[in-house]
Amino acid sequence: MEEKTSLANEVFSAGYDTAEFSFDFIGMDSETALVCESDLVVKEKITTALTDMNYHITEAVSGRDALKNMRFHTYNLIVIGENFDSADAPSGNEVLIYLQNLAAATRRNTFVALLSDSYRTMDNMMAFNKSVNLIISRKNIDDVKRIIKQSVEDSNAFYNTFSDLLKKMGRI
Repeated sequence: MEEKTSLANEVFSAGYDTAEFSFDFIGMDSETALVCESDLVVKEKITTALTDMNYHITEAVSGRDALKNMRFHTYNLIVIGENFDSADAPSGNEVLIYLQNLAAATRRNTFVALLSDSYRTMDNMMAFNKSVNLIISRKNIDDVKRIIKQSVEDSNAFYNTFSDLLKKMGRI
């Protein structure tokens, strides 16, 4: 019986290639974002908003490309469409599956926003269910900058307290 390997396993088991590094050098206080969206109009609105927020942006063209970019870099923010590079989306979205299975210590350092046709913006229960920080309905894409900015600020305020506690306990 042939074992099915995931796209993530295939990408991460490949050899070391410096061409796969997303950034040569960025400052310590620089924020990075990965945008995984197929709709060019939506992608443009997201990248414009993130540029205005001073993020260094990588645009993934496929699930394989997104996973290669994540191989050597932990992004501060990932915006991913639920149908990104998937024939049977959202259950077949390999990038989302990979993010959902990250270890908590790694995952907590990345804010993940899921673009959805099915769910309401800022639906916290569905965000929890999908293992993301934020749901953004495509209906609200014109407000993406305000939505992401407020949600990231709220998340950072929450995790600052948590991180401080972990530091005091000697865990990080």
